[in-house]
Amino acid sequence: MGGPGELTELLARASRGDAAAWSAIVERFASLLWAVARGHRLGQEDAADVVQNSWLKLLDHLDDIAQPEALAGWLATTARYECLAILRKKGREHLVRDDDLATRVVDEQVRALDASLLDDERDAHLWACLGRLSERCQVLLRALMASDRPNYKAIGEALGMSVGSIGPTRMRCLDKLRDLVGSGDYTFDRGGRTS
Repeated sequence: MGGPGELTELLARASRGDAAAWSAIVERFASLLWAVARGHRLGQEDAADVVQNSWLKLLDHLDDIAQPEALAGWLATTARYECLAILRKKGREHLVRDDDLATRVVDEQVRALDASLLDDERDAHLWACLGRLSERCQVLLRALMASDRPNYKAIGEALGMSVGSIGPTRMRCLDKLRDLVGSGDYTFDRGGRTS
């Protein structure tokens, strides 16, 4: 895909009901939406809801996009709002506490809960390390993690990077992340802490 002129044309065609234009927009920005959703640590179903709701919002506002070249930012902001709405809703659902939980769960449930808590602690450490990377590294790694087969061309266009620089930049970012993770006391297997 080319520059802003082509995006303007795609938006205009999609607004007139052109399915091919809509598909081109979805292909171009899907990994960005998934990256935003995953960046908020949502589960697969919630992340899928965020992506779907973001596309629906765009569909409702196709005629309102005054600056097509800013569509990536518009979509990212919309996805962030959708993520926050889900997180707020989940927060309200988890306000109910059960102080007697430990006395009523069977051993298997306790073991599963312990493993889950260790996984959450490990994941929190990994996300904290990711948060210490430069913003460029964070955005790139999240975009690449958003799908099993990331579209380098779309990611490059969305982030303003050449396709050839994505791989080397990814490697430098992962090396920095490994260094940060290595300075902690975690291993990234089922075992959790090493000490």
